[in-house]
Amino acid sequence: MGAILAGCDSVYFGVEQLNMRARSSNNFTLDDLRDIASLGKEHKVKTYITLNTVLYDHDMQLMRSIVDAAKENGISALIAADHAVINYARKIGMPVHISTQASISNIETVEFYSAFADVMVLARELSLMQVKEITREIQRRNITGPSGELVRIEIFAHGALCMAISGKCHLSLHSYFASANRGACMQNCRKSYVVTDKEDGTEFEVDNEFIMSAKDLCTIGFLDQIAGAGVSVIKIEGRGRAVDYVHIVTQCYREALSAIEEGSYNQEKINSWMDRLATVYNRGFWDGYYLGKKMGEWNNENGSKSTKTKVYLAKGQKFFREANVGEFIMEAHSLNTGDEIIITGPSTGYLHSIVEEIRLDDQSVESVKRGEVFTLRVPDRIRPSDRLYKLVSES
Repeated sequence: MGAILAGCDSVYFGVEQLNMRARSSNNFTLDDLRDIASLGKEHKVKTYITLNTVLYDHDMQLMRSIVDAAKENGISALIAADHAVINYARKIGMPVHISTQASISNIETVEFYSAFADVMVLARELSLMQVKEITREIQRRNITGPSGELVRIEIFAHGALCMAISGKCHLSLHSYFASANRGACMQNCRKSYVVTDKEDGTEFEVDNEFIMSAKDLCTIGFLDQIAGAGVSVIKIEGRGRAVDYVHIVTQCYREALSAIEEGSYNQEKINSWMDRLATVYNRGFWDGYYLGKKMGEWNNENGSKSTKTKVYLAKGQKFFREANVGEFIMEAHSLNTGDEIIITGPSTGYLHSIVEEIRLDDQSVESVKRGEVFTLRVPDRIRPSDRLYKLVSES
């Protein structure tokens, strides 16, 4: 809901274990698909299942079950790279988008996959010049997908980047026998390392950078160039991230695309969006390879560099519609008037506000502490078990 309420046109998600975030996030089941498809249709948002891992023979039955269930429940499309998925989806008439794991890097490969897909996610290592050449050739050659329409190109615009080519990494498999290409990445690249001289045993720590941990991709500062390159879809990497990340990032890119369309995209707005993007989880930002860089930019520390931290305070209990007031029970720390808060929940999505008044036992108070039941005005409906956080600026 965080993405939907922020203005996205489509959402992608994993079901069961055949997706690239099988270990790192909570995945949906086949039983959830009807509700997901209904939610998408209600909000006029397309729904895409990521079925993009390497598949073995023993995965075929589950793969077919997922594709069948997707078609039966009205899911918009699959995102896949394995030819087994692409072939079976075509047999039963289920739309497919070609995943970045297919490493599409040239127009001939686009032409090949056009027999199967209307949308293709290009390899992450291409420059915008290369992207533009591909979209130009699609038009010149009139390369159409199964729908009869010109093939549309999608690229990654924001979020975590893997140091491996199009995310196809083997480090976890070598170290832990847990394949990143089967959705079980152990994040080897995000760690610090000590290098040892094998002849004399001398050790030194690589302390200036985490040399395999790329900064997060951020393209909002040149999104107009991406649009000008003929890209039809931009993808925000957000699986496994908190709802505040999903909501704020989606909202910023929605606003930026609208500004480009209206002709009001400018540096002042870019600076404002960058400030907001920095408030949620990030490893620092860089432009990726789109503007011609030959090497990645690496982190110099572990963890997030967000400018604000969220601190859990309270759980939602009731909502009083006529007064637009929520009731909460304080479970940790304290809350004061003037604090910046967010409220999140599976159906609520993401709400943000500044606390103007707190009421305790129907009396206005300046603060509440652990164990107390209190009410405050909220931007929209809350639900039982919604979580209330205080946002604290990093010094």
